Amino acid sequence: MSGPEEASRGGNRGPDGVEGSRPSEAELSARLERLHASLGQVRSKAEAPAEKPRDTSSPSGVALAFRLGAEFVSGVLVGSLIGYGLDRLFSIAPWGMIVFTLVGFGAGVVNMLRASGEGGSRGKTGS
Repeated sequence: MSGPEEASRGGNRGPDGVEGSRPSEAELSARLERLHASLGQVRSKAEAPAEKPRDTSSPSGVALAFRLGAEFVSGVLVGSLIGYGLDRLFSIAPWGMIVFTLVGFGAGVVNMLRASGEGGSRGKTGS
């Protein structure tokens, strides 16, 4: 049974195609051990995060932009309304409106920093 039938079944050919050069069991187990070692290295590299994983719990960029805009506008509007109310109450127009619009502007900026996560780290200690 030599010829094409034996070649189609694999025959007694080794990896280099030479008749009778089949590796021994010891060589095969050594190759298998090297394969397991190299696979372990590849898997450990693949499992180790190359960079910080993405935080999927944070809002998207558009949602964050709308929130920051709302924080700023609401601070200015609240300050302006307080100033308008003080102007009408004490008849000091336009000083209440001017002062409290500026205070509302500052509060809006502070709220934006807090909402974006940039302003919360001041004054905190590591422990």
